[in-house]
Order: sequence, then structure tokens, then C-alpha cells
Amino acid sequence: MATNKEPSTEWKTTIIVSTSLQNDTKKMLLKQQHRIRFSDNVEPGVFIFPLSGTAFLLVDPQDFPEHYEESELFAKIKNFIKVHRNSFLLLQAPFNGQKDLEILSAIQHRFFDSNLKVLPVRNNIEIVKGMLMIAKVKTKEVHKYYLVNLCNLDRLSYIYDILK
Repeated sequence: MATNKEPSTEWKTTIIVSTSLQNDTKKMLLKQQHRIRFSDNVEPGVFIFPLSGTAFLLVDPQDFPEHYEESELFAKIKNFIKVHRNSFLLLQAPFNGQKDLEILSAIQHRFFDSNLKVLPVRNNIEIVKGMLMIAKVKTKEVHKYYLVNLCNLDRLSYIYDILK
């Protein structure tokens, strides 16, 4: 019996991570058969997708000290923004308590005028899904595909207007 499902094409990419990274996110990416390259020059907690030009910094709110306004983690985030043009901060927390929300708010206020995008995530599954979705959309081949389809739609609408 035939099904109406379209065949799903697996998207695989190369990801550059720090050699010191030891968490479940790396294991999940390897399980999906992405190519992972390790580098000593990459900061711990950073995932770089070179084909899409995006970088993600994974931060845990527990890393912030009591007075987080003057923390060295803000300096690390600032340096991350300087190095990477398309930068995303993955703030991993359950967001149940007031402190998690205050940290999220402080980061958003501190880096409001920068190109940093803050993504609150709750677990490793959301981390991997979020990174892969953003990297796939920002990949040049996928972006080119959408632009070509958009141009075709413009042409069709122009032809439709002429035929009216």
C-alpha cells in the first residue's frame, strides 16, 4: 500500500566544537551522524557551523555569580559577539525560578544593541533542535533555494496579473 509521505532527506553538516566539550549534546549530534571537528582554538561551550556562518554559545545560569552584572561571563559573551557575526546564546535553564528570569533579562538588556540572539532552552533536545534548525535555514544552499522559489513566485504573480 502506497503512502503519501514525502521521502525525508537527512541534512548533515560539519560542526566545530572545543576539545574540552564533554556533554550529551555532542553525543546527540554524533548520533545524528553530523561531522564534528574538535579544535583547541574554540572556547568551551561554543558550537560553530561553518557552512551557515553561525555560532552558538551554551551558557548555564549556574555559571553566573551572585552579582552577575560584573561577571567574567559577560566578558566572554562580549568576546564571542566580537568574533562571530551570526551569534546565538543558548541559555540552558528550566526557567522555573526568579533568578533564571533575572539572568535572562540582564543578558537581554546588556546586549540589546548587539547582534546576539538569546535562545532560552530547557534541555539537550531543545539545544540540538534549535541549533540545527537555525543552521539549516542560514545555510547558503537552503537560502539560495528559497530565493529561487521566491523569484519564481514573483514571476508567476506578474504573469497572472498580465493574464487578468
